[in-house]
Amino acid sequence: MDRLALGTLGQHLQRLRQEKGLSLSQLAAAAGIAKSNLSRLEQGNGNPTLDTIWRLAVQLNEPFGTLVAPITVPLGEDGVQVRLIDQGQETPQVDAYWMRCAPHTIRHAEPHTPGTQESLTVISGELEAGPEGETTRLKAGDSLAFPADRPHCYRTGERWATLLLTIVYAEGGATP
Repeated sequence: MDRLALGTLGQHLQRLRQEKGLSLSQLAAAAGIAKSNLSRLEQGNGNPTLDTIWRLAVQLNEPFGTLVAPITVPLGEDGVQVRLIDQGQETPQVDAYWMRCAPHTIRHAEPHTPGTQESLTVISGELEAGPEGETTRLKAGDSLAFPADRPHCYRTGERWATLLLTIVYAEGGATP
């Protein structure tokens, strides 16, 4: 993530934390990260992983998209790039993402809040996706919807895979 995006994320994160009335120590402990790492992140330093950003969003009771909305560049790590395309303002909350996965990538995702659904459409390439132990092989043009309130994964083969991903949060629980 470039310096501008990191600074934007840090300022937005700090504002959300303060609006929730949480101290650095409280949010860091709840998210399972060091207070010093959270402090650096809020100051626009460090290199947060996607998992760290997800954990912070969960603890702030905000959709992942809300946390990363001000960032206009893709976020990435370990062969996965994600960029928020749009975030709905109605109930249920719907977030839309562009996602790209490098060859031979496995991305394990933690469960979202109860009732959350994901759907994806493969734009190019091939991948397996879905709940752990119940993945489906998909190729360009294929779509899949699955419950995202349990562990799920994305696994590529020999080629890059690009997809559109939507997350629909359960009504009354628009959290990650």
